[in-house]
Amino acid sequence: MKNRLRELRGERGWSQQALAEALEVSRQSVNAIETGRYDPSLPLAFRIADLFELAIEDIFVNPALETEQ
Repeated sequence: MKNRLRELRGERGWSQQALAEALEVSRQSVNAIETGRYDPSLPLAFRIADLFELAIEDIFVNPALETEQ
């Protein structure tokens, strides 16, 4: 699943470690989500959205829906 996590993190000047600590996950998890190697669980996706004060669909893009538009 594509996402804007790296972009949003960069806009705030946060390191992967700082984001991981805020989300209570490992830095490796943040890296895996950013690179698309891991899709977060729904509860984690909600925590990410809450942290950035955005809707989940503003952060995560379903590739199947992206091609339909």
